[in-house]
Amino acid sequence: MDRKKITNFLGNLLVQEKFSGMGKYWAREVSIDPWAAKGKPKRVDFMQFVPDGQCAVSAIEKGIFVCYEIKSCKKDVYSGNGLNFLGEKNYIVTTMECYKELLQDLRDGTFARHLYEVAPGSSFHFGIMVAVPFMSEITDEFENPTKIDSENGRWKLSVIKQCNPGLRTRPMAELLFCMLRSGH
Repeated sequence: MDRKKITNFLGNLLVQEKFSGMGKYWAREVSIDPWAAKGKPKRVDFMQFVPDGQCAVSAIEKGIFVCYEIKSCKKDVYSGNGLNFLGEKNYIVTTMECYKELLQDLRDGTFARHLYEVAPGSSFHFGIMVAVPFMSEITDEFENPTKIDSENGRWKLSVIKQCNPGLRTRPMAELLFCMLRSGH
């Protein structure tokens, strides 16, 4: 499967698993600073707002933002596009094969240096989700990854690297406006 098809597959899987149902507030292709002075606008593949509750203003104001960046392969990760981690929680959504290729870079600081260079305002509070067949265990898939096949079988997203929440530097009103402006 080519990069574009894998990207579409991962994006559709994310929508199906994380954004379906009532009370889900999310947007795709969210532009932040689209008119940035140095021509460096940011775009987040998917952004989700998760309120603490919906019956009180204080519950809404305690909500958090979760940013998701879809990456089909290691080359996509290092392309210089994306990796805009602006939420309290942030995730790279990818394949098990890509995760395994990134593992050494995550351990030795190569990825952290790249993130700082291409997206200096991004949070280092991020996790990684991988697509695995529906009934598979993540440890089994790590040992012997199943080739992505959107035509056959059911798939799910599993967190392989947990995200520890961090602090958000952008105001809630700004991020909600950017989500609204994206049109979903």
